[in-house]
Amino acid sequence: MTTPVTIVGAGLGGLTLARVLHLHGIPVTVYEAEASAMARTQGGMLDIHDDSGQLAVKAAGLFDEFLGLIHAGGQASRVLDQHGKVLLDEPDDGTGGRPEVHRGALRRMLLDSLPAETIRWGKKLTDVVARGAGRHELTFDDGSSVSTELLVGADGAWSKVRPLLSNAVPGYVGTSFIESYLHDADARHLATAKAVGGGGLFAVAPGKGIFAHREPGCTLHAYIALNRPAEWIAAIDFTDVPATTARIAAEFDGWVPALTALIIDADTEPVLRMIHALPNDHRWNRVAGVTLLGDAAHLMPPAGDGANLAMLDGAELGEAIAARPDGIEAALATYENAMFSRSGSAAMGAHGILELCLGERAPLSLVEFFTGMRETARDS
Repeated sequence: MTTPVTIVGAGLGGLTLARVLHLHGIPVTVYEAEASAMARTQGGMLDIHDDSGQLAVKAAGLFDEFLGLIHAGGQASRVLDQHGKVLLDEPDDGTGGRPEVHRGALRRMLLDSLPAETIRWGKKLTDVVARGAGRHELTFDDGSSVSTELLVGADGAWSKVRPLLSNAVPGYVGTSFIESYLHDADARHLATAKAVGGGGLFAVAPGKGIFAHREPGCTLHAYIALNRPAEWIAAIDFTDVPATTARIAAEFDGWVPALTALIIDADTEPVLRMIHALPNDHRWNRVAGVTLLGDAAHLMPPAGDGANLAMLDGAELGEAIAARPDGIEAALATYENAMFSRSGSAAMGAHGILELCLGERAPLSLVEFFTGMRETARDS
């Protein structure tokens, strides 16, 4: 079986591409390893930028629906030190250009915009083989296989499609996040809820930090950040929740309880997120019949750009294909050249943000960064 465009991965980037192609009447099939749209939670809040993610939403013809997903007040941000002192407090006045939406709601919006038969759930890719003339054969873990005319790898950090184009493998950047949640925080954890405020919290110090965001329903979603070697992380048995919680909390000894509650009192088991990245200048030579988008193409530390870039990749790739249906290779080259340029710059910026948050001058370095952004916005 073949379809004009085959996408591996039903994340935000792959779905944006599918939606743009659908609008242009181009048949597309998306293969996704998850069993269904509800197979797992889809992460937390995303700030969708007016110069990238929002452009993609507009290209997908879904901007009005997107506006209905915005979490009011979510653009507020504050920086605290380990003693709970507020060093910077930025309210959400509705003019920041980066409204917050929940990743799950954004993904659902995209899924609902596509014919149900577009997504083939429970299709975990196990092998992909080039068959010549730009065609590829995909094999899935259920034993089924498909042949492609144009293959797009939108399958994330550990992409099975990437080796067709590149030998690059993501490397650990030396920072790990431990994910946790506090539910019904305004009633059960008032001091922590007040510390987080209405949007995002950055409580940072050299080598460590607590990042949190208020989600709809009085939920606080946190990432506990530690600059530690992979061996240090590997020595923790995350299946032993009490021991893991105590080990992580010990790294924040002396921090105020309003902050450490996001570790000690978490309503969910700690989930490890080791941060990996591809080289900042990751790119490849044009290979017929295949390309990448999102984390598969340009995995970088989390700094607010990943989802935005993936969606913009999907939108621009879809529009390039639609504009040159009889010149697909030229369309792919045009898309890749633009994507390489912006992703390289964004990757360098993402590493820089991580250093601002957890480097030797934290938290002052982060305060200076936010202050500079505010002054630039005011002067523009």
